[in-house]
Amino acid sequence: MRKDPVKKIVLVVLFFLACTSTVRAQESFYQGKTVRMVVGFTPGGFYDRWARLLARYMGKHIPGNPELIVQNMPGAGSVVATNFVYSVARPDGLTLGMPSNNLYMDQLVGRKEVQFDVRKLAWIGTQDKRHMLLYMRSDTPYQSIGDVVKAKEPPKCGATGTVSTGYLLTRIVEEALGAKFNIVLGYPGGSEIDVAVERGEVVCRGMDVDPYFGREPFINWRKKGFVRLLLQSGRKRDTRAPDVPTLDELMDQHKTPDITRRVARVILAGAEFGSPVFAPPGTPFERVKILRAAHAKSMSDPELMAEAKKGRLEMAPSSGEELEALTREIMDQPPEVIERVKKILGK
Repeated sequence: MRKDPVKKIVLVVLFFLACTSTVRAQESFYQGKTVRMVVGFTPGGFYDRWARLLARYMGKHIPGNPELIVQNMPGAGSVVATNFVYSVARPDGLTLGMPSNNLYMDQLVGRKEVQFDVRKLAWIGTQDKRHMLLYMRSDTPYQSIGDVVKAKEPPKCGATGTVSTGYLLTRIVEEALGAKFNIVLGYPGGSEIDVAVERGEVVCRGMDVDPYFGREPFINWRKKGFVRLLLQSGRKRDTRAPDVPTLDELMDQHKTPDITRRVARVILAGAEFGSPVFAPPGTPFERVKILRAAHAKSMSDPELMAEAKKGRLEMAPSSGEELEALTREIMDQPPEVIERVKKILGK
């Protein structure tokens, strides 16, 4: 039976008008509005720098071209900011949050300050990844992780605290590979650890990949051969460190049990979140879609990309949908994995 061509044309026109009406409604909503991005850290750091760069470009990819402003709300490792966006801010698409990449761990270990559920966050996307590496002074006898495993005296590694990159990475290596480290805690920051390495107080440190390849003293250290890299945490080898084994490769060599691999995956998953952006639960899905699309377009904006490169902000974006899937994977863990994560974190 043939379809009435006039009826078909009418349906197409109605569909077009409905879509146009939706676009105009969203454009009229954001027209003249201000979108606030609440960052859980003080000004000047990587999170703040990413938020301010994104704020300069994302608005032009949102229908109605709203202004984006950044508000810093530090406290409790970004828990304060996340609680605010989750529970206080209106879920209208005008407030976004940028929390710590390890935010999910606060919930996993049952931190009492947590008033949110990361599974309910409307993830918008992330701009980068925070993979880690372990460096060692070259004048030590520890040429590889194998040497650390066999060593009678464990090397001294510096760390700021028990949730720092340096502490978490070395503890995971101990759990997964059987290596032992003498972890010296209490340094105010990474720069102080690097000075301690130069003085010989400690000989190693776990840290994020990008600062190691992007700033001093590491640029000069690499030229002089002062340190060597023993491992990196990404699933694939970083192109800047093609000869350095990944933790996954080392776990394959050491036949690490599956449950320990899952523990490592949970603790190191923060690297995949990078500097994530989310909207409060209950935000209308049409606005979430608009914000996700604007974020994705910003990530391919030539001007933003040029600014990021100039500022040595390495880009490795993920979509909101990818962050949602990652959240489900990480949070859906058996009790024995959660208990081991808590033990490693000292909870």
